Amino acid sequence: MRARLADAEGFIEHDGVKIHFEVHGDGGPTILLMPTWTLVHKRIWKMQLPYLARHFRVVTYDGPGNGRSDRPLTPPAYGQAAQVAYALAVLDATGTGRAVVVALSRAVNWALELAAEHPGRVHGMVAIGASIALTAPGQARAASGGLDDPPALDLPPSAVPRLGTDPASHWRKYNRRYWHEHHDDFAWFFMGQCFGEPHSTKAVEDGVGWALETTGAVLDVESQADRPDRDTLESWCARLTSPLLVLHGSADQVVPLARSEALAELTGGDLVVLEGGGHIPIARDPVQVNLLVRDFADRFRPPAPTRTVWSRWQSRPQRVLYLSSPIGLGHARRDLAIAAKLRELRPGVQLDWLTQDPVTRMLADAGERVHPASRFLVNESAHVESESGEHDLHCFEALRRMDEILVANFMVFHDLLAAERYDLVVGDEAWDVDHFLHENPELKRSAYAWLTDFVGFLPMPSGGEREALVAADYNAEMIGHIARYPRLRDRSIFVGDIGDVVDERFGPDLPYIQDWTSAHYDFVGYVTGAEQPAPDEGSRAAMRAALGYRADERVCVVTVGGSGVGGHLLRLVAAAFPEAARRVPGLRMILVAGPRIDPASVPAPPGLEVLPYVPSLDRHLAACDLAVVQGGLTTCMELTAAGRPFIYVPLRNHFEQQFHVTHRLRRHGAGRRMDYDTLTPDALAAAIAEEIDRPVTYLPVPGDGAARAAALLAELF
Repeated sequence: MRARLADAEGFIEHDGVKIHFEVHGDGGPTILLMPTWTLVHKRIWKMQLPYLARHFRVVTYDGPGNGRSDRPLTPPAYGQAAQVAYALAVLDATGTGRAVVVALSRAVNWALELAAEHPGRVHGMVAIGASIALTAPGQARAASGGLDDPPALDLPPSAVPRLGTDPASHWRKYNRRYWHEHHDDFAWFFMGQCFGEPHSTKAVEDGVGWALETTGAVLDVESQADRPDRDTLESWCARLTSPLLVLHGSADQVVPLARSEALAELTGGDLVVLEGGGHIPIARDPVQVNLLVRDFADRFRPPAPTRTVWSRWQSRPQRVLYLSSPIGLGHARRDLAIAAKLRELRPGVQLDWLTQDPVTRMLADAGERVHPASRFLVNESAHVESESGEHDLHCFEALRRMDEILVANFMVFHDLLAAERYDLVVGDEAWDVDHFLHENPELKRSAYAWLTDFVGFLPMPSGGEREALVAADYNAEMIGHIARYPRLRDRSIFVGDIGDVVDERFGPDLPYIQDWTSAHYDFVGYVTGAEQPAPDEGSRAAMRAALGYRADERVCVVTVGGSGVGGHLLRLVAAAFPEAARRVPGLRMILVAGPRIDPASVPAPPGLEVLPYVPSLDRHLAACDLAVVQGGLTTCMELTAAGRPFIYVPLRNHFEQQFHVTHRLRRHGAGRRMDYDTLTPDALAAAIAEEIDRPVTYLPVPGDGAARAAALLAELF
């Protein structure tokens, strides 16, 4: 799922070559994000588009040879003149008089000519990792190297090599014959050079995926196209009249920093060196790049009057910004319970919520204030649903593929915190905020607390060596973040007890998860939405009566959480209902479709009730005789706390449900696990009959988790 879709798109044609373009947003001025080397296409700007298009009008296009543009096999189609002509044609087709031109690597050559020869079309220019044949005045003239002279490129071994490749042979891969015969391996090699920063596995995989959309034959033809020499580049630099911002990573393994230093010196442009950064900071340091590009483009806005308010300290109420994960509704239930206790401890505190559907519906029902900026968030639940299959969600891979969404949503958070003052930010599994605050610690503006109910990404066995390596890499990055900035999180709160943490390693040569979590987290016990002890038979009978259940009914509640992933399980349970009703006299089964599943999509045999979203679902679960659930932690622990028998069916490939939740439920002696792969309607019906009268002896769940969590948060004011 893309973080942002185009508002308009189309094609231009120049000398018989069709070029695809997109337009995003409608603010001013326009930003033109240019293509770069043919090995990738315009999706390389995916981390910039959502944020910049929220503040500006953004135009981007695929260069020839990749993406949705043509793949000509004649060198002139890739030459300097053609590349500038494509840019001008896209500006004309999109009705863009002038633009802020942003160029990466090879495209700096085209942007520089565009700005020098067509100054009326360019407000200003941002050059990133400039792959140009320039040296600073006084420096010896060197071979162009970098992307401008492929045969002369001398690169170190890949920082993230493909498994099975030979780093010693990398120097031989940058040639036309290798592109033709081993295009796949060259892509892995070259992207490893582009992303030399640690923990770049996802960026490398993205780059390889884009590279495989073109061919070695295209790269061969492109390499024969003409390029501007040093004298020509210097003449453009001398005639440049628009402002210039130059960005370059100090650890760039593809293009030396000296190229950008020369560009800045010859033009009088501003140079920002990204210390430790590699060749493509738009992917590895997207927050910093986004902010730098926005600040630069803001120079070209028409001036407008502003009104600001500054409050003296006595006039500032205590304010909390609460971030509640939208993937399911369990986070919102516990967050509302914590918020209620926090208000008791800090009367008058103002709480704003930054979150998404379906959590926003629950908060609205509870009378909470959802911050208007929430409308800018990209929906994470929709992404998760787009990644799911039949009772299958590879949630680790879904999280990795959510990278552009996480950047977009962090930028919403950043803009909000830059505009408004909060005493405390609480992030309940707000992965975007936690990751990018650690990547950009200078952006922290308030006390910050992190909540989670699991620690550690665990690979699925079916993922093999690759998934084990990648999961360990993600864990190592998180451990490194905390070690480098141990006080960025003012509180790390684990929703549970130390025994609820899995007894596994983060990865080979990494710590045990229990040991590390014990050293870095406060434990508050589980937080239930009800925050009350398990009902006895008398109170449960009264609850059943209040909910409209008769004493002679055997009530089975079926729920699959707040996302849209559980439709297959609902339909399987519906198919099991006739046989279950035959086995269990007086059975009343209620399927709760939730806020993102259409009840009409579940074929219901006679007698089966299918309901939409139920706000008081926790009371129905506490009152039922049996529940059948998907395997999410919140619902399972609500049933455990209420002392109700239940059957849970973890999603396939969902490491949290398969490992973390299952570990916790086994510790509590709660629930009966069934696997979807072997589940049939008859088997489920038999299990319902067996479990509905089973006495339970679960490990008790204390009811003070919300109060304990709120007390830890209250100390941060």
